[in-house]
Amino acid sequence: MISRRTFLRASAVSAAALASGTRAALADNAPGITDTEIKIGQTMPYSGPASAYGVIGKADVAYFKMINEAGGINGRKINLISLDDGYSPPKAVEQIRRLVEQDQVAFIFNSLGTPSNYAIRPYLTENKVPQLFVATGAAMWSDPKNFPWTIGWQPNYQTEAHIFGKNIIATTPNAKIGVLYQNDAFGKDYLIGVKDGLGADHAGMVVKEASYEVSEPTVDSQIVSLQDSGADTLLIAATPKFAAQAIRKTFDIGWTPVRYMTDVSQSIAAVMKPAGLEKSKGVITAVYGKDPSDARWRDDAGFKEYAAFIAKYMTPADLIDSNAVYGFGTAATMVQVLRQCGADLSRENIMRQAANIKDLELPMLLPGAKINTSPDNFSPIRQMQLATFNGESWSAFGDLLQG
Repeated sequence: MISRRTFLRASAVSAAALASGTRAALADNAPGITDTEIKIGQTMPYSGPASAYGVIGKADVAYFKMINEAGGINGRKINLISLDDGYSPPKAVEQIRRLVEQDQVAFIFNSLGTPSNYAIRPYLTENKVPQLFVATGAAMWSDPKNFPWTIGWQPNYQTEAHIFGKNIIATTPNAKIGVLYQNDAFGKDYLIGVKDGLGADHAGMVVKEASYEVSEPTVDSQIVSLQDSGADTLLIAATPKFAAQAIRKTFDIGWTPVRYMTDVSQSIAAVMKPAGLEKSKGVITAVYGKDPSDARWRDDAGFKEYAAFIAKYMTPADLIDSNAVYGFGTAATMVQVLRQCGADLSRENIMRQAANIKDLELPMLLPGAKINTSPDNFSPIRQMQLATFNGESWSAFGDLLQG
């Protein structure tokens, strides 16, 4: 027997379908959404010059597997299709179009790289496909007025470089700074940030800038030219492969500048070990997450949760890789957004919830660091702390700084 409640519900659905002229209310959900599945997509550099970042994609896949085994999100399993783009913008565009048009994903999540995300943003914006928690800290991802479908996750590159500039003035006010940077929006953001941190009165402290292309085999010649400039302080705004080369080369030629390095290359597994742990001593970076190689977190509840995840879903080598920590964090943030969506999994509501995260604390964020977004704030994480490499792990110092 059909109950009155069931009859009224069915009638309401039918009325909605007639009102729309074509479809039932449930069809308002995004493509890729069914009663049992949330299909999402991303591109990652599993090959090419930035392949060290591939661990992020593997961590994302593993995290969603863990969530699915626990029942998923309101009964739906997350299906992440993660494709290789080789850190090539044209390839990224090709793969994103495939994900949206052929695979019919609901949205794009955590695709990596400033050049690649810049290349795919116009297409996703035009088609109103959410581009969520992009794996790059370029300032351009926090522009809700002009790009309401794209949101970042990690701290802004300019903010980090600004912090470096302020620290240089405070500790070595007569420093001569050389900057190694990737010749794209990623590297140029660091140039902008460090000069902003130094201020007009100290702009002359930057004595040399040397850029590199991702297609180059090494940055050895750039490091030599920076040494020849007389610089005694070096800012390394480079992805893992080139950051490791820069650290190693400065040591091998006997150059001993104070070395500051972008947080995107702080992985001990992917950067410091290849460069040489002894050669990496003294490098300074900014952190917003717990260093899994730092013994002070061994009894921390958040670290234990992360370690248990790695032990079950990844490999022992991934434990100390900050890229695995990154993927763990971004995936957890994505799960929070999907839970906030409830029964409304339209693209509009998914984007709305991504822009309405309140004081989210994650297991591997530094104590006191929280994720917050709003329709006017597309920079989820804005707190960082300086840290120096001691040959084994990162040792944080100073206060938690707000960007």
